[in-house]
Amino acid sequence: MEKDGQIGLSAMLPPLPERMRPHSLDDYVGQRHLVGPGCILRNMIESGALSSFILWGPPGVGKTTLAHIIAETLDREFFTLSAVSAGVKDVRDVIDRARSRSLFSHALAPILFIDEIHRFNKAQQDALLGAVEDGTIVLIGATTENPSFEVITPLLSRCQVYVLKSLEPEDLQVLLDRALRTDTILKERDIRVTETGALFRHSGGDARKLLGILEIVVDSFAGKPEVVIDNQTVTSCLQENVAIYDKDGEMHYDIISAFIKSVRGSDPNAAVYYLARMLNGGEDPLFIARRLCILAAEDIGLANPNALLLANSCFQVVNSIGMPEARIPLAETTVYLASSPKSNAAYMAIAKAMDAASKDLTASVPLHLRNAPTKLMEELGYSDGYKYAHDYPGNFVDQEFLPKGLEGTVFYEPQHNKHEDALKAYLERCWPKYYTKDKDQKG
Repeated sequence: MEKDGQIGLSAMLPPLPERMRPHSLDDYVGQRHLVGPGCILRNMIESGALSSFILWGPPGVGKTTLAHIIAETLDREFFTLSAVSAGVKDVRDVIDRARSRSLFSHALAPILFIDEIHRFNKAQQDALLGAVEDGTIVLIGATTENPSFEVITPLLSRCQVYVLKSLEPEDLQVLLDRALRTDTILKERDIRVTETGALFRHSGGDARKLLGILEIVVDSFAGKPEVVIDNQTVTSCLQENVAIYDKDGEMHYDIISAFIKSVRGSDPNAAVYYLARMLNGGEDPLFIARRLCILAAEDIGLANPNALLLANSCFQVVNSIGMPEARIPLAETTVYLASSPKSNAAYMAIAKAMDAASKDLTASVPLHLRNAPTKLMEELGYSDGYKYAHDYPGNFVDQEFLPKGLEGTVFYEPQHNKHEDALKAYLERCWPKYYTKDKDQKG
């Protein structure tokens, strides 16, 4: 049985993920490609030559923890801002404090850690530029979104981007064993783990989620002398503690996945439901609009070329009007895309073409297709034999365009829908040796 003092102590302590936060690289779990011996971030820390960088990765993989460890290890002053609540004034206040201190001491530049830096608008990011460039601060940003889309180019050019990965099962096992062995509360309990499958599966490679689930399961045994953790117990506890949508947590990935698959699966009702879940949870509407653009190109493509036009227009409108009105064009586009015929033919074509192109980086462009801006190039045969399509009936003439060795390769294979049926008919007329009905049926 738990002692009353233990119950009181548990209520007073921070949550388990916070209690288990490491304070040195030796205790840090995961990201060996960055912090392992001889790897880039460990070398940077050990040399003390710290430069600005952005940590990009899913939730719960140690972005914030790593920033704190760097500051503690290097004994740097540490400022932290959340892009959700901080504005331009907050950024300038931190920079002014850093500059004023540098006038009176020779201390190294402080670290400014910005969580969710992808949520900073252009003005907020612009406010950082000068201080990052002149070394007044060392910026460490954390983001779950691709910084190429979310961080302005001038700031991105001043920062390295390091990609953090979801934790592997062996990493999760280390965290689990450490928590049971060293945590103030857990080490006093009689806890026996007989299965870890559900525990690791539901954590999704997220350390914070793993420890949170562990705490929920252990708490469910309050008043009992022994805690037995198995797959059934974990699943049962999680069903009773259903997580709400968290735009910065694991549910973000589950809901957006369901949204994408519902649109791809042509179910407008499910798609608009998951759209509502995201909007009610505070998801960035521009994130959703970008996903709609990708869906229109990847999953609808040439089956309905208007889909991409509508999705792009939706993105522009959402960017202009914001919430709550943005929910309307988002819903309109979601329903339209889900109800549209589907084709991934262009997606598959570029994948095949990129694979072929990567296998021979030196494939020569045929001479008759080369440009001949100089007399020497003309003498060498550049452009010689090129047939200008508009000089021929139907604005088409049969000639080879692919490099030697790839002649006749078919990358684009039309799928069966109204728009691509028309494209296929045209290609069959132009290229019967590649796009005949017999060839299509055999393929």
